[in-house]
Amino acid sequence: MKVLVLNCGSSSLKYQLIDMNNESVLCKGLVERIGIEGSVLKHEKDGMDEKYVVEQPMKDHKDAIKLVLDAVADEKVGAVKDMKEIDAVGHRVVHAGEKFACSVVITEEVEAALKECIDLAPLHNPANLMGIDACKAILPDVPMVAVFDTAFHQTMPKSSYLYGLPHELYTKYGVRRYGFHGTSHKYVSQRAAEMLGKNIEDVKIVTCHLGNGASIAAVDGGKCVDTSMGFTPLEGLIMGTRCGDIDPAIIPFLMRKEGLDADAIDKLMNKESGVYGMTGISSDFRDIDAAASEGNELAQAALEAYVKKVQKYIGAYATEMNGLDAVVFTAGVGENSITIRERIASNLEFLGIKLDVEANNVRGKDTVISAADSKVKLLLIPTNEELMIARDTLELVK
Repeated sequence: MKVLVLNCGSSSLKYQLIDMNNESVLCKGLVERIGIEGSVLKHEKDGMDEKYVVEQPMKDHKDAIKLVLDAVADEKVGAVKDMKEIDAVGHRVVHAGEKFACSVVITEEVEAALKECIDLAPLHNPANLMGIDACKAILPDVPMVAVFDTAFHQTMPKSSYLYGLPHELYTKYGVRRYGFHGTSHKYVSQRAAEMLGKNIEDVKIVTCHLGNGASIAAVDGGKCVDTSMGFTPLEGLIMGTRCGDIDPAIIPFLMRKEGLDADAIDKLMNKESGVYGMTGISSDFRDIDAAASEGNELAQAALEAYVKKVQKYIGAYATEMNGLDAVVFTAGVGENSITIRERIASNLEFLGIKLDVEANNVRGKDTVISAADSKVKLLLIPTNEELMIARDTLELVK
């Protein structure tokens, strides 16, 4: 079976065509600037020396998906001879609220439920729905599956997802912790159990998805019991441009002092804060790391604050699960920053964590980076959300 995986953003579209017989990626690509001047598709498959690039106007996601399918079935750069070889489509959908605790085959009822969640993810769900509608128009007879960022976290107990707010705000508006990056946390926790040679039901794992957007999850017996992101992806760690955990009283204080309305304060916290706001340098952790090594005090403080926050969550989740077998690093920073991983591990010896500095000198591949005598294993696992989406799609439609 061949599964096309689509990840639609507001003006972008990532895709992979995966052969589920051996889970190999037949081709993949990225469409950028959908609905904006300078629309471009960049397509590649194994064995190609250079990417296949198409620059032409794309007014919406339907145009983009049509171009993607043309590339996938192109006789020179494509991976199939006919679009009929595509057996199913798996869509990444960011927010399902409490409506779905697992991936589902897309029906009219499912689409209606996702539209009800737009208020919870106004930047993401509309784009995800546009991708679904476009595929329905172009591939009307191909089954489609929705795989949700929030679904993996639906196993959290009430004590983890309820806020200290009047309960009626939860019952009326769904104000609660939802968590995000669920597909990534699910994939790396399952892969960690495989690497440890244990059943996932028998291990307690903290998964650290550390990228420009970042979250941490406590996974006990294969189920998420807590996670750092909350009602929105703003809560939790300090991120590239997001502030993470702050005193909520700061919000009305700044609104009064700076004359900010709700949209302005939302923009400040989501797009002007994090390490970018703290340093004025960049939202890219590589730039912050470089500036810190050159003696920039703001960069040094921002990096130290970031590391401390990750350490706090690891310690808290080890306590919450009453034990810890492994810590996993994944995503852009987690997979590639040797120094940040080392700094995070440096203050966790009391948990039985001991880093192997030589083993940690690696980027982007499945590796155990803890010392042989470390009671808690440290693992580097590149995330593979597309494969997780394809697996769920296969399971539901085969």
